[in-house]
Order: sequence, then C-alpha cells, then structure tokens
Amino acid sequence: MAHAIDLRGVTKTFGAKVAVRELDLTVPEGALYGLIGPNGAGKTTTIRMIMSILFPDSGAISVLGQRSALEAKQRIGYLPEERGLYKKMRVGSFLRYMARLKGYSGPGLAARVSEWLARLDLAGVEGMRCEGLSKGMQQKVQIIAALIHGPDLLILDEPFSGLDPVSTRLLRELIQQEHRRGATVIFSTHVMVQAEQLCDHIVMINDGRKVLDESLQGIRGKLDARSLVFEPLAPSADLGLVRTLPGVRQVVQADGAYEISLDEGTDVARAMHQIVGAVPAARVEIKRPTLEDVFVEIVTGPRGASAVEAEELRASLRPDRPARAEAAP
Repeated sequence: MAHAIDLRGVTKTFGAKVAVRELDLTVPEGALYGLIGPNGAGKTTTIRMIMSILFPDSGAISVLGQRSALEAKQRIGYLPEERGLYKKMRVGSFLRYMARLKGYSGPGLAARVSEWLARLDLAGVEGMRCEGLSKGMQQKVQIIAALIHGPDLLILDEPFSGLDPVSTRLLRELIQQEHRRGATVIFSTHVMVQAEQLCDHIVMINDGRKVLDESLQGIRGKLDARSLVFEPLAPSADLGLVRTLPGVRQVVQADGAYEISLDEGTDVARAMHQIVGAVPAARVEIKRPTLEDVFVEIVTGPRGASAVEAEELRASLRPDRPARAEAAP
C-alpha cells in the first residue's frame, strides 16, 4: 500500500527543548489517523514539519510520494492550529482565492463556494468581510478553505478547538465524508474522545516521543476489561453482597449506577453471572477502557498512577484545557 505520509527518525529541537524525538510515522493512503496527546506533546511541531513550515534537525519526511509537502501542496488541505484569515477580504473572494491557490478554478468555482457555505450553515455571509464574522464563523470559513479543492490529503491541527457542540458534530460529519470520498485524513487533538469517535488508527505522542501507534480496534482488543457498569433493578438495593464476591476488588457509585472493578485474571462472564445472582440487575455491562485510560496507563508505566497524578493527566486531555505552547520556532 502506498504511503501518504512517511517520517523516519525525525527530531526537532528548539534550543534545549526537544519537541519531537526520533519519530517514525507511516500513514497509508486513504487512512484516517488521530495524532493524540496532551498540549505540548509535540503534535503541532510534527504537523508543521509534515507541512514543511518547519524543518527537522534530523530524519527524513515524504508527503504523497514527494520529498516535501511543498512539492504536493495543491493536493493537500491544511487547517493550522493558529487560525488566520485575510480579514479585510470578503468571504466569497477569500474562498475563491484560496481555491485558485490550490489549483481549483473554472466557471463552477463560484457555485462551489456557495455550496460549501450552505453546508456549514453560512449561507448569506459570502459578501461579508471576514473580520465581521464571529470567531466560530471565521473558523468554519477556514475549514472550507482547507476542503474546497477536494484534497487527497487533509491535515487538521486541533480542528475542534473553539467550536460549539453543533459545529463540532458538523465538522465530524465532514471529516467522515472526506474520508469516504477517498482522502487521507490526519488530525491532531488533545481530547481523546474525539479521536475515539472518528479514527481508524491512533498515534499517541507524549513529551515528543511516540508511545503508541496502532489501530483503534487493535488497541481495544489488547485491553483487559476489568470493570463493569451495574445498575440494580431496585435503586435502593444493598450491594454489600456484591462486594464480598470472589474477584470483586471495588464497588463505587457513579452517575446513578455502580462501577465494579475486578481483580486481574477474573473471568468477566462468570463475575457478571454471580453479580446478577446476588442482586437483580436492570443493567450490567462491561466498561471498555478509553483512550484516556490507555494514555494514563502508558505514561505512568508499571508503577501505576496515584489518584492525584491520574486526575492531572486526565485534566490535560479535556476540551477546556488551556493550550500550552510546545516551543517557539
């Protein structure tokens, strides 16, 4: 299978700070990859090197079979983390200009601009100046600029940042549509649930190092599910008997139900049968570990994490977490 992106031993430093360290990354054509990790992990630096905005200190990069993104720029759609528009330009003029830069022109361009604006609920703003739009509307215009020429490779850096829930869902649907069209998509995010909802494959970076590179299905298959979500038939049911069952390590009430943690090596199916036998259940199901759980486990290693450390790590992966600069180029 041909590769859309290929990085070999890529390292980038800013003074004493190593932003990316000996990174190997291969993204096949037609894939949908999530580049995930907390703010400051090295995701944006990696994307900027792929885009030839920055150049590595060492290592090799190829994009769409070319030695750099500059040689394939008309086939790439890019949404940078730091948003920017030509604020004095009118929206329609800006989008037509961006499309022409990417080699898309012709008599159908004006209709294509109008169509894209309508798709993102921006019908009627074509004649407005970009500076007159709200921040959310400006972000949508920049998303259109990245997609309007039908790129073979779509690179999105924290694309959901600052979007309201409705716009987030709309962008998620657009990404899925572009992927179905045949585009290779790679996007970065520090909010791991976004990657879980969208991606075929996960690349996790922490402190400039790649710590995970695997399909989402493969990650889930390797995880040992050792927690159950249990909702008793009677809300006032006493779960004291459940706590005494063999293999049950902990029972904690959460969100109107109970999370039951099992000892390592416990037969999950048998434990579920015993729990239902002890207390009649309205619902009992396996709680699948999330990418957030995987991140905490990988970063803390065999020693495990204290409750405080685990909460700090999880906080770094939340949507409202303030951005932390990786380094200044």
